[in-house]
Amino acid sequence: MSDGYLAYRTARATQPEELEAAIARLGPQVASMGAAGLLSGPGPVFVGIGASLAAACAPVWSLRSRGVHSWRLGAGDHPLPFPRSRHPVFGVSQSGRSAETLALLESVDPSLRYAVVNMTPSPIADAATGVLDIGSVADSYASTIGFTATIAALGMLADAWDGGMVDEGWARLGALFAATQKELTEQVRALAPLFATVTSADFVGTGPAVGSAEASALLFREVVRIPSTGMSTRQYLHGAMESAGGGVHVLFGDEREHEVADTLVAAGHPVVLVTAERLAQRPLLHPVRVPRLPAAQRAVMEILVAQILVEAVAEVRGLDIEEFVFHNSDIKVTGGPAA
Repeated sequence: MSDGYLAYRTARATQPEELEAAIARLGPQVASMGAAGLLSGPGPVFVGIGASLAAACAPVWSLRSRGVHSWRLGAGDHPLPFPRSRHPVFGVSQSGRSAETLALLESVDPSLRYAVVNMTPSPIADAATGVLDIGSVADSYASTIGFTATIAALGMLADAWDGGMVDEGWARLGALFAATQKELTEQVRALAPLFATVTSADFVGTGPAVGSAEASALLFREVVRIPSTGMSTRQYLHGAMESAGGGVHVLFGDEREHEVADTLVAAGHPVVLVTAERLAQRPLLHPVRVPRLPAAQRAVMEILVAQILVEAVAEVRGLDIEEFVFHNSDIKVTGGPAA
């Protein structure tokens, strides 16, 4: 896979500094949008598909935690035109070419159209009244920096909404990401043999980490072709975990997720628990500790674990991380880079 994409390993190696640079670019843009009155009033509706939809999860949680009514919606899940409302609609697309997101955005009143994109110029950026531009950062085909920088863009926007302040931690996140990557790489890579022969994987996250579960499941389907499902902890408890067996369970969270992990381990199922708590490893339970951070910043660290892990699993299963099986012709519109 080439076509202008970075090799996955190259994208991962440069991700910390690229993330830091993207955050530095985004700060003034968010401030400018706020000063222009574009980040106020009824809460934002983020529309996207695939990884872009997952990236909006923690930012939406952050907004709701501040009492702002906000949603993330699958761009392909609505008959068009999109229903009229007073809420601004943000089309989220790393490539700026997602067909479903563009169609929905174009059905919205122009005064309510916004975009959060990595690639500009692009059709989605061109259709929007206001654009948060990540900076046309070169990405891997199975997205790495494009995804983490999108979370950062949405997270900073969520912080600033309706007079809020962008959290100071964003300015330090690139350095923290680099340090966390260095600290966790060997530990996480050692977990790859758990996935050597499995036929499925469950990725489960607490409320703000549902996006991490969804994006991780997508990575494992794309890169190592393991049938994988991402869902919230509460959905998992309502019957979905009954099918446990023959796979690995990756949990993101600090509270109920620990109980879920104990239940699965007691039944003989391997668990990777991504948590901010300090826990000892024991048979079948493999804790991976990430920094305790605000929801959107933590989501960046959670997907780092999945990025490291899926690369190692590809090696264990003998798969070329750059090779994809299916290429669909109707999910991207023409114009702009093929990302």
